[in-house]
Parts: sequence; structure tokens; C-alpha cells
Amino acid sequence: MITSRIIIEKSFKKPSGNSCFVKKRTFIFNINELGLSASKILGVMGYREVEAPESLSDLVSKILKEAVLFTPAKAEYIIVDNPEFNDADASFYIHDIVFSPGTTVYEKLRGSRILSIFLATAGEDIGFRSRKAMNEGELLVGYVYDVVGSEIVGAACEALFCYFEQEMAFRGWKTTNMYSPGSCEWNVDDQHNLFRLFPDNFCNIRLTPSALMDPVKSASGFIGAGEKVERIDHKCSLCNRDDCTFRRSMFQG
Repeated sequence: MITSRIIIEKSFKKPSGNSCFVKKRTFIFNINELGLSASKILGVMGYREVEAPESLSDLVSKILKEAVLFTPAKAEYIIVDNPEFNDADASFYIHDIVFSPGTTVYEKLRGSRILSIFLATAGEDIGFRSRKAMNEGELLVGYVYDVVGSEIVGAACEALFCYFEQEMAFRGWKTTNMYSPGSCEWNVDDQHNLFRLFPDNFCNIRLTPSALMDPVKSASGFIGAGEKVERIDHKCSLCNRDDCTFRRSMFQG
């Protein structure tokens, strides 16, 4: 079972239009809390543990042990109630910020009573070691670091999602899947609007002018909740984003 430390839990409101922030939570995850194992990493790489070369299994185990000493993964979310949905142009509003996710995502989020907007990151260490190994010609080592980094941020998102889902279950509400700018025909430029909601984000994620996140092993997005929404198996064929954090997560079909 994935556990987490909640280091901030508070409610606050900033009236503006009909929507307001109502809660913020932040999390820190040690890699040992995220349920990662050598067999899982090897599986992502296309191996069953018994089929993987011994040298590769040893390398994966070594990097997982190193990762315990890295900067821990972080995640956070804010909850916004009364989001305003506009069917005319498939957009929604949070305060004066307009998000245009496209019809596919809009139809999944539409009807949410609240929206959770989240960030998660594996931190800078894993990406730095991956790039360093690649630059030094250690391509396999760099690749394993890269895969481990992706799995760390994916597991952090899963933990955050599970916490949010349990919180909504107490209200008798269901949740949607996670949806992120840059996927399902949602223009990645909306990342800039998303980050306006996190002016001093706990995860220390920076956004480049081209809307890429730094550290690279980071994720962001939205989850809806309410009586009339549902979580479904993602149809990855609808999305051409190959590097999607959620493609390998528990929420995908």
C-alpha cells in the first residue's frame, strides 16, 4: 500500500467569479513508499524478471538503491469548487483563467462539482543522472535512470489520485481520470494557465516558454469529481503523446 506524508492541509477561499480555492494538500514520497521494484522496472522495459540479462537486473537494482538517496518525489493539489463550464466552445473557467481542453477532455470533465489541479515531480536528481550518463556514452545506464524517473513520477501521481479518490468517496462522489494539457488534443500552451494557479508551487517545478516542465520527470493535470462523472479506461489510441506519464499508470486501459 502506498503511503504518504501530508505536510499541509488547509482550506482557504479567494472569491472571484463563482469559483474559489477550497483546499490545498502537499505530499512527500520516499521511493520506498511508491511500490517500485526491479521486476516492475524491467517489465516496463519489456522484460520479465527471469528473461532479463543478469547484468541489466543488477543495474536496475543498483539504480533503485541509489534513488533512495535522491531528492524525494513531491506532489500537490488544490481543489476548486464551482468550476464554470461553457458548452459553446468546450472551455471551462477557474477565476478569470480560461482552459480550452478540446471536446474529448471537456466531455469527461464536464459535470464535475469540483476540480482538483495537481502537480507531481520525481525531482531533479534522476534526470540529471540520466543526462550525465547519456552524455558520457553510457546509454543503457541513462535509459534505466530515465525509466526509473518516469515510474517515480507516475507512482507519485497514483498515490495522489488514490488519496483524492478516497476523499471524494466520503462525499459519495466519483472521480474522472487524470487529464493534462498536451494530451488528447489539449493544447500544451494551457500549461501556462495551469501554472498560474501555482505561483509558488511546492514541487519547485519550472515551466519553460514552450510549456515544458523542468524537472523533466514531472506531471500536471486535472481530476474532476462529482455525482455525474466517472473514471473509464483511457483510450490511448485517441492521444498521440508518447511520453505521457499516465500511459503506463493504473488508470490506463
